[in-house]
Amino acid sequence: MPDLFKTVALVGKYDSPEMGDNLPKLADYLRSRGHDVVISHNTADRLEVVNYPTAALKEIGRIADLVVVVGGDGTLLSIARILVGHKVPLVGVNQGRLGFLTDVPVETMCECLTEILAGEYVAEDRLLLNTSILRNDETIFFACAFNDVVVSKGSTGRLIEFDAKIDGEYVYSQRSDGLVIATPTGSTAYALSAGGPILHPSLEAFIMVPICPHTLSARPIVVNSHSVVELQLMYGGDARVHFDGQTHCDIKVGDIVRVTRSPELIQLLHPKTYSYYRTLREKLYWGKKL
Repeated sequence: MPDLFKTVALVGKYDSPEMGDNLPKLADYLRSRGHDVVISHNTADRLEVVNYPTAALKEIGRIADLVVVVGGDGTLLSIARILVGHKVPLVGVNQGRLGFLTDVPVETMCECLTEILAGEYVAEDRLLLNTSILRNDETIFFACAFNDVVVSKGSTGRLIEFDAKIDGEYVYSQRSDGLVIATPTGSTAYALSAGGPILHPSLEAFIMVPICPHTLSARPIVVNSHSVVELQLMYGGDARVHFDGQTHCDIKVGDIVRVTRSPELIQLLHPKTYSYYRTLREKLYWGKKL
């Protein structure tokens, strides 16, 4: 039934040794089912795949009906940010360690994709965060994040200090190692390690989680996803803002980090047996006897 997803694009974590076997196997399987298969330029070049058409990621977003990402959660995060705005759904095949987002096991990827390609899947829309960094009322940097935006101390290791506003209202001043602003997707990443709550992906919210605050009364806050969060750096000579742990921007005292919900969504497709709570139970080892 190739009409539902006629053109399927494959993107792989091309520095993984196992990718040389798994991705060509998946491409051959999809072609045998009557799908048009295209592979990202970088993936095809590194794996020396020559018998399939290739395209840049931006072009893939325009021509593909479905993108299958073979790798870990980090690979899917980076690909999702590049493809945002193209409204093409993503499927993650787990060849990494954790697999919160890439939830299709590589051992059963063909069987799981058979269901998904036949229209038997669970679809989830995940929100993203847009961040503008302002200096003297001018935007000096802009980035999109799928997991989180992290304002943190730099190489000197000293605490930073910032003022936080939500929807223009002053909320608090804080001295800490930093602050994590995370989407529901990112609530199981750095924010969780910093003591934040887990948000179900369907919630219209994001969280602000202090990192080692100087005041013990500082606690995580759950914020409506349509709020505007602004952090103004008041102290910290080498502070930095990280986006999904993959890109960053250095900031100076007086700079404002403005975080808003992106108007775009990322759609993830899961096998029909997918359960978010089962994923939490398995990945976080809930109920295991230690």
